[in-house]
Amino acid sequence: MKTMFLGRSGPEVPVIAPGCMRINRLDSKALVAYLQFVLDRGLYFFDHADIYGRGECERLFAEALPQTGYKREDIIIQSKCGIHPGVMYDCSKEHILRSVDGILERLRTDYIDILLLHRPDALIEPEETAAAFDILEQSGKVKHFGVSNHRPGQIELLKKYVKQDLIIDQLQFSIPFSSMVASGLEANMTTDGAVDRDGGVLDYCRLNDISIQAWSPFQYGFFEGVFVGNTDKFPELNRILDELGQKYSVTPTAIATAWILRHPAHIQMIFGSTNLTRIGEIIDGCSIELEREEWYRLYLGSGHILP
Repeated sequence: MKTMFLGRSGPEVPVIAPGCMRINRLDSKALVAYLQFVLDRGLYFFDHADIYGRGECERLFAEALPQTGYKREDIIIQSKCGIHPGVMYDCSKEHILRSVDGILERLRTDYIDILLLHRPDALIEPEETAAAFDILEQSGKVKHFGVSNHRPGQIELLKKYVKQDLIIDQLQFSIPFSSMVASGLEANMTTDGAVDRDGGVLDYCRLNDISIQAWSPFQYGFFEGVFVGNTDKFPELNRILDELGQKYSVTPTAIATAWILRHPAHIQMIFGSTNLTRIGEIIDGCSIELEREEWYRLYLGSGHILP
C-alpha cells in the first residue's frame, strides 16, 4: 500500500483510509471480518468521530480490534469532536477535553494519534482551544491535531494561538464535488464554478504543508447520492469511468479513487464503504497513475468547464 506523510510533522499513513461512520451497521462477526480485511491489506489508519453512531462506532471498534490479532500500537486512530448534532458546534476548552476523555474511554485506549475539530465553531475563542490542545498534548492523550471543514481564515485564526502544527484539513472532495479546483481554474469569471466557496483552501493547504483528507469521495453532493453508476445524472462521467476502467483493467470505483490520488496536493482519501468487494476496488485504484489528459477528461465529464 502506498503511503504519505501528514502535514509537516505528522505520521506516515496509507493514501486511503477507512472512515468508521457506518461500522455500527455491521454485526460483530462482520465487523471483525471488515477490520481483518483492511488491516491485512496495509490500511492501518482509521477515521472516527465522537458523533458517529453517537459514540457507538468507537465502542464497537474497540471491541472488535483485539479479535483481529492486531494491537493498538499497530494502528493509527484519528477522531473528531466539536459537534452537538442538530444543536450547536462547540470548540470550547471544556467541551474538547470532555470529548477526548469520552473518545478514549470508548476506544479503550490511553491516547489517540490525531484529533480534529469537526466543524468551525462560530463562537470559538481560539485561546481556549489552544489551552485544550496544550493539556491534551502534555498529558499524552493526543499526539497530533488538525481540523475538518475549515476555511483558510479559520485555520489562520487558530494558528495565531495554537502552538502545535495543524497537520490536516478534512474536506469533502470528489470528481463532481470539486469546487476547490473549479474556483481556481475559472478565476476572474462569472461562471458558477468561479464562486470561491472555500477561500482558496486547496492552494492554502499546499502552501502551508497541511494535508487534505477527502471525505465522501464517491458522493456528488452533501449526501445526495453516489455518482459512480449513476448514469441518469452523470452519463458522460460514467462513460469515461467505464472506458478508463477497461483500459486499466479495474472498476469505475478504482478510477474515481485514482482521480483523487493523482492530484499533486497528495490528498489522503477517506472512504466510508464497509463492502469488502468495494474496498478491494478502492485499493486497486491506488496503483493507477492517471495521465494528465485522463484526469481532465473525468473533470470535464462531471460537468465542469475549462475556460
